[in-house]
Amino acid sequence: MRYIRMITRYEDKEYVLDEKLERINPEEATPEEMAAFEAHERDATKVHCIMLATMNLELQKSYEDMYPYEMHQDLLDRYHQSARQERYEIITNMITAKMGSGESLTAHLQRMQRYVDRLLKLNVKFDEDLVIDIILHSLPSCYSQFRMTYHMNKEEVTLSKLQGLLRTAESNLKDKSVASSSTVAAPVLAIGQGKGKKRKAPYKSHHKGKTQDGSSSSGTKAGSVKPSSDPKEAECFYCHQKGHWKRSCPKYLQDIKDGKIKPTFAGPKKK
Repeated sequence: MRYIRMITRYEDKEYVLDEKLERINPEEATPEEMAAFEAHERDATKVHCIMLATMNLELQKSYEDMYPYEMHQDLLDRYHQSARQERYEIITNMITAKMGSGESLTAHLQRMQRYVDRLLKLNVKFDEDLVIDIILHSLPSCYSQFRMTYHMNKEEVTLSKLQGLLRTAESNLKDKSVASSSTVAAPVLAIGQGKGKKRKAPYKSHHKGKTQDGSSSSGTKAGSVKPSSDPKEAECFYCHQKGHWKRSCPKYLQDIKDGKIKPTFAGPKKK
């Protein structure tokens, strides 16, 4: 009927669907009443033909002898109940719809758009903002930040613009998910690489023997000097001069005397 109303409205003959063509007595009617009746009858005949042209053969036979007003009323009685039931089911499905796990945003928006288109065909009029609110309500929790930003934004948003914004948000969520996965994988990879490796032992010198007291200003240890049995060839471990040992070093003995150092003794302890 929506299609019929569009055509009759364009032809300025929509009134024949809502006004019954009342029969009049030509002998008692005024010329004005006769003219109005004849005009109404002509318009009703044209609309009747248009309506029959849109019907299947079975309906054409049923409405062949009716005027548009009677046809319209009978169609309402016949199909209004089913249309009401369909409207109820669509609205119920629409307001309870939720974007499923693993469902793409595009598929979900197309499903919601089909609900809207079907309601429009049933002559259900509703505000676009209501549709937007229903769609936002149907989104999963990962879009909670988007919902909050939308409600804080005072800019007017159409349904088509909302769909574009949601697709951008979906792309951003996918990028964040990939980045988060990489961040989690990095320490796991590092742990896996270090597993099974032994800790290196600290470096130990293989030089045997005690380290002798005294060192040069350059850091050379006295113990690194090879001892000699000949005093003339020996190098003092204290002053690093050749010709004597440490025990007979004049500087060493003088420092002991002055109390600068304490004497050291080498060799095994006496029992």
